[in-house]
Amino acid sequence: MAKEGVKAREVKRARLVAKYAEKRAALKAEGNYAELDKLPKNASPVRLHNRCKLTGRPRGYMRQFGISRVTFREMALAGKIPGVKKASW
Repeated sequence: MAKEGVKAREVKRARLVAKYAEKRAALKAEGNYAELDKLPKNASPVRLHNRCKLTGRPRGYMRQFGISRVTFREMALAGKIPGVKKASW
């Protein structure tokens, strides 16, 4: 599991991105890069990183489910994800 501070930092970044999204778009449309540079660095959407909603794991993230591959496998085998079952042929 990821540290709580790391998960909190990611949530804080997501809030900042949402807060400055409109302003960033307006400044980019104008081509005003000097003002754009004055915005907080964490307000850039490029700095966001997908993390597992349950464990906070940064790697092996499955976008369709919002969880890591490890958590996905555990939940799928336990039958906790509707419509997903182990393949056999």
